[in-house]
Amino acid sequence: MTDSTRALPDSNDVRALTGVRGLDTLLAGGFPANRLHLIEGHPGSGKTTLALQFLLEGRRVGETCLYVTMSETSVELRGVAASHGWSLDGIEIFELSRPEALAAEQYTLYHPSEIELGELSRAVLDTIDRSKPTRIVLDSLSEMRLLARDPLRYRRQILAFKEYFARKDRTVLMLDDLTGGENDLRLQSIAHGVVRLEQEAFEYGRSRRRLRIVKVRGVAVTEGYHDFKIERGGLVVYPQLTPGSSDGSRTSNIASGVPELDRLLGGGLTWGTCTLLLGPAGVGKSSLAAQYVTATATESPAAVFLFDERRATFVDRCEHLGMQIRERLRTGQVTIDQVEPGDLSPGEFAHRIRARVDEGGCRVVLIDSVNGYLHAIPSGHAPLVRMHELLAYLNERGVATLLIAAQHGMMGMQMMAPIDVSYLADCVILLRYFEAHGAVRKAISVVKKRTGTHETTIREFAVGPDRLRVGEPLSDFQGVMTGVPQYVGAAEPLLNKDDKSGR
Repeated sequence: MTDSTRALPDSNDVRALTGVRGLDTLLAGGFPANRLHLIEGHPGSGKTTLALQFLLEGRRVGETCLYVTMSETSVELRGVAASHGWSLDGIEIFELSRPEALAAEQYTLYHPSEIELGELSRAVLDTIDRSKPTRIVLDSLSEMRLLARDPLRYRRQILAFKEYFARKDRTVLMLDDLTGGENDLRLQSIAHGVVRLEQEAFEYGRSRRRLRIVKVRGVAVTEGYHDFKIERGGLVVYPQLTPGSSDGSRTSNIASGVPELDRLLGGGLTWGTCTLLLGPAGVGKSSLAAQYVTATATESPAAVFLFDERRATFVDRCEHLGMQIRERLRTGQVTIDQVEPGDLSPGEFAHRIRARVDEGGCRVVLIDSVNGYLHAIPSGHAPLVRMHELLAYLNERGVATLLIAAQHGMMGMQMMAPIDVSYLADCVILLRYFEAHGAVRKAISVVKKRTGTHETTIREFAVGPDRLRVGEPLSDFQGVMTGVPQYVGAAEPLLNKDDKSGR
């Protein structure tokens, strides 16, 4: 038994690692060894790259590896390997061409395809008997399907291969490009394990790839679709996040550095919870979230993910508000990732956050905004489920998550968020415009907090000129339920734009 094949506890089941860490996680330790497995997907989905990684992993631990190619030349395979920085030295490549040199008289009693299929099968088995590999890749089965001509002969040929490999203790990957049709399940019924690779193209951004483990007999694999990408170095698979066990949430509150804001929230935010900042464009959601990021960064590193705003604009605004974010960036207490909408799959984005938390030690995460996140995820990819999965993971890790959601419109009852994530949030901070004495001002209130009490009042909120300011509770409002609150009280409780005292 090698480092790349191992027995599971309390079991005689031996596994062969694939060379793709995320896929090995989904397979609960790799492919069952000495079995025949099917990798299926349309051309360009990544089958050849995965097969090469599987053989390279075998070579790494001293196994004998064989790549039987019926569709690509050895030169093409070495070119694919070179594009990833790999060398295939030590891996035997058997380039199998159709036996077109057979004499014509051999076709008198049998159809030519029957003879050719037999010759092809014999050549494969002879090569395996000669080199005695422990890992084999057959690429691809479309040629064999064409030569078989009918489903019965094709199935019998695959069954014969399966029986032969089982006797010889070989771990085999068969690659299928689905030329037989999407609903052709003959190979799936024969194979011990089946992994499907898919590639999806969209109107904007790069193509997204995902995989699904259709089956592995006797193994409790992680089901469902999982994002992956092909980069220099091979496949990178992003398993769905699982919350796991809590690492212990802190009991102290998260202070913002603005006393009036902390009083509004009943002492502050809570670790291991998600806070949603909701309001129209320009009302100050990002600035308010940045206040928490910079106020806690000295003791709890923070990670900011920007979908909408440019990094330079975000940093400049924070500096003008006295948050000293450049110093936090210089020391590594704060990191900022500019996320381009068409670049990341939801799985890759979630794992980028996980890396910041698990490897970088971040305990505050800001996602700005949910609107940009949704634009980056096609609607068919269940964005609400993906967000729930991410938040559950962060909460269990004791991370304070800040979500920003911009509502459509500026005022009125018809302002709607792009997706309702309020039920996922533990705390909801609502920001609104209101009219007072002929001027448009901003208001802040807390409409939900699961982890403690909070004020039910409305306070004035101001951004700038040199810091964030929150006023005293205001009560003389009309039209709050219409979505366009109007303040009808005296001017004294309102924040003075030029007041430097903090009111």
